[in-house]
Order: sequence, then structure tokens, then C-alpha cells
Amino acid sequence: MASIEKSGSFTLGDRKVHRLGYGAMQLAGPGVFGPARDHDGALAVLRAAVEAGVNHIDTSDFYGPHVTNKLIREALAPYPDNLVIVTKIGARRSDKGDWLPAFSAEELTSAVHDNLRNLGLEQIDVVNLRAMFDPHKPAEGSIAEPLEALAKLQQQGLVRHIGLSHVTPTQIAEGRKICPIVCVQNLYNLANRNDDALIDDLAKDGIAYVPYFPLGGFSPLQSSILSDVAKELNITPMQLALAWLLQRSPNILLIPGTSSVAHLHENLAVAEMKLSADVMAKLEGIAG
Repeated sequence: MASIEKSGSFTLGDRKVHRLGYGAMQLAGPGVFGPARDHDGALAVLRAAVEAGVNHIDTSDFYGPHVTNKLIREALAPYPDNLVIVTKIGARRSDKGDWLPAFSAEELTSAVHDNLRNLGLEQIDVVNLRAMFDPHKPAEGSIAEPLEALAKLQQQGLVRHIGLSHVTPTQIAEGRKICPIVCVQNLYNLANRNDDALIDDLAKDGIAYVPYFPLGGFSPLQSSILSDVAKELNITPMQLALAWLLQRSPNILLIPGTSSVAHLHENLAVAEMKLSADVMAKLEGIAG
């Protein structure tokens, strides 16, 4: 079994976490909607992650909805002292599973209480406010009003730290004037590198960057360069993509998701992989 400590660590709020974490989204049903295909298997994956040293789990009560949080509680409560659970609010699901904005103060307050109840917590370590001006990509629009509502919940002690998700640099700058921002969660991977400059700027300020869809998400990464280099190194293309992210910047925290224990351990094995400068240079060509 890989030693997850070799992935390094970074500060998330006032907690130090290993840079390899786990994202719970895939534990919900198809399209992140409905119950888990394999309830007991989902519990096994969560327990295996924590047993392997994972101390950063990403979730949301709109996964399912309510599915992944209830699984996390069933599998892991009472929680280890070092476990940091990060959730996100700002969206809701329709009866058909559509992703809809839920940005009002009332909706955000209700979402925080839903997360607390379903996770079995009195305070959530980190809550990311997800902007939903465009569900498919970050789009400009003021986040001041919803973020101020979330900051009030933080002042009440329900939220320990606040992050942002699906946001632009302008929105991050606006947010940092309202309250401390401990992390940014945006789409980023070998083929989608719009946030290159942002990652470097956040690193200078000690703010974590958490790429979602690090392996491409619903459209897995496909590249002949990735496949050829992975074959040379005798690892999988997805392991190579994760290893690149770990070496891209020290403030990147990875949360690859899976519903398989075997795939979980395959992902965590990346902690011990070090890529040469030559390999890193070859991979630079994928985004182009």
C-alpha cells in the first residue's frame, strides 16, 4: 500500500491535510443522482480511504441529493480527529436531476443545515460557495450577497472556514474583501489549464487550489501523449495525470473520486510517484 504521506501536505484553513484526498461524488447514483449502486461497496471505499491515511474528504449534500453525506456519516462517524470534511452549497437538484442555482440567503442557510444534519456535525470544516451564473463554466457576476450570507453562518459557528468554487479571479478578489478564503475549487487538469496563473497567485498567498474533474470528469482525459508516456513509465494514464497535478504546484490538493476500493488504492499510489523534468515537459504539450 502506498504511503500517502509522500504526497506532501498543505494547510486548509487551520488544518494540515495530505495533498491526496478523496472526492465522494461518484458514490451517488448515475449522473450523481439517486442512491448508490452498491451501498456496502460505497461504505467500504470510504473506510478504505481513511484507513489509507486520507484526511480530506470532499462532498456536498446536493450529491444524490443527500446520498453521499449520509454514506459518509454511516461509514465514518464518529469521525477521526484529523479528518477534514469539505462541502459545497449554492446549487440544488430538480426532480429530474438537473443542477439549478440555489443562491438566496434562505437557500444557503437551509443547505448548511442539511449538510450538518446529514453529516452528523455541529460545525463543517470548510464550506465552498459554488457560483452558478453559468452551470457549465465560471461566469462573471457578483458573489457578495450570497457570500455575506455564508459569512454570517460562519460567525454563528456553523462553518469553520469558507472557500469558493466555479469562480473567476474577479470573484475571488471580491470574496477575499468580504471574508478569508481558504481554498478555490475549479475545473483544472492536464487538458484544461485556464487557471494556470490563478494557481500560482493563490500559492503565493497560501490558499489551496482543489481541481475538480482532475481526470476529466464525465469526459475522461484522452491523449496519445498521456497514453504513450504512461506506457513508458508502466503506470496508468490516470495515475500519470494525477502525478502531474501533484507536481504542478504545492498548493494543489487532489480529490479524485471512485466507487471502487481497487481504483482508490491505484489513485493513492500516485503519492510515491515522482516525474522527471523530461516527462513534465512532454505532458505540457497536451493542453496545446
